[in-house]
Amino acid sequence: MKRVIQRGMKPLALALAAGAAIASVATSAQADGKPIKIGIVTFMSGAAAGPFGVPAKNAAEVTAAELNAGKVPAPYATKGFGGAPIELVYIDEAGSTSKQVSEYRNLLNQGVDYVVGYTSSGNCLAIAPVAEEMKKVTLFFDCGTPRVFEDASFKYVFRPVATATMDNVGAARYVAERKPDLQTYAGINQNYAWGQDAWADFEGTLKALKPNAKSVSSQMPQLGAGQYNAGISSLLAAHPDVLHSSFWGGDLEGLVVQAGPRDLFKKSLTVLTAGETATHGKTRLPDGVIIGARGMYGMFAPDNALNRWLRTAYSAKFNDTPSYPSYKMNQSILALKAAYEKAQAANGGKQPTPEQVIASFEHLAFDAPAGKIGLTLGKGHQAAQGTAFGIVKNVNGKVTVTDVKQYSIAEVTPPEGVKSSDWIKGGLKH
Repeated sequence: MKRVIQRGMKPLALALAAGAAIASVATSAQADGKPIKIGIVTFMSGAAAGPFGVPAKNAAEVTAAELNAGKVPAPYATKGFGGAPIELVYIDEAGSTSKQVSEYRNLLNQGVDYVVGYTSSGNCLAIAPVAEEMKKVTLFFDCGTPRVFEDASFKYVFRPVATATMDNVGAARYVAERKPDLQTYAGINQNYAWGQDAWADFEGTLKALKPNAKSVSSQMPQLGAGQYNAGISSLLAAHPDVLHSSFWGGDLEGLVVQAGPRDLFKKSLTVLTAGETATHGKTRLPDGVIIGARGMYGMFAPDNALNRWLRTAYSAKFNDTPSYPSYKMNQSILALKAAYEKAQAANGGKQPTPEQVIASFEHLAFDAPAGKIGLTLGKGHQAAQGTAFGIVKNVNGKVTVTDVKQYSIAEVTPPEGVKSSDWIKGGLKH
């Protein structure tokens, strides 16, 4: 990823210019005193709440509190958004897609300035055109389907986190390297946009990397099915060398609990692309399972000031470590702050219009606990990131990962303007 700031510019001049802009922004915003109201949408009830929605909500809460107190490291040291306090309004993502569209409209009626939310890929696909209709800047903090920006263009919608293409291409690369004699593979994924895309990307990548290997089973239970014994039986009968799953939330926990006693994960080299969340609760993954965190999050995050801050602040408030949904919520709010303050500085310290925030957001490069992030896809509305995978090893009751392998953006993400499916079918070329 190319750096936005030219190396030839003098650090002192940059620091002075940035400081002057931030001071101007803060003075204007503090004089106004009006809070920035952000709608936060994530699962607060149901099976996805415990492993997914609650950690995301917690991250939103602690991020807003720390920003309001001016306790976040540079370049986010300015209080709130350019000095204006942040106020959060929470909405539960549980329920049907039509319910979420209705809740989204109700949220806007509450006068929110921005919306940050949505875990379900189905919800993101439904909300995006509504956000465009309502002309409300909306950030998708987690949903992974690449269809959002590959099949359409949006002005008001941004996703400052990566798509699931990264997860499944990276997973296929990892298992192909771990098992060079790979002959057969199978999958169990949820039967909706997320699971369908995940399996298609994983299988397509293996066809490119291991053309002689064969798919022997693809189980597609409904989202939230709860019982997976029939699928587990089919997978045990197929006995693949490699097993892939993009299960998340309660479905992931259910799969782990039900597959464990039947040794499914021991009989096939298993890769769980969203497996990091299962290392935080009571459900325990067995040694040897390959997990990802949907980016450089959690145990895969780099050692930088922002990561140390997030882990310390989150642990102090919730007596737990942040999981990858926490990281992605935090990353999205920091991206919004960066775009907002960039627009406000360009506006002479005055509160920017939505159009000015959009102009600053497009092609934005910003810092996060996961490192430098750039919105380089989707005409500047979609982030691209590298990722990592590792193998679970339980040590004295603590889950660790070994044999960690990182993958660059170019290894796991198509170039701008190319659909993920076409890029994979074309041999993953840049």
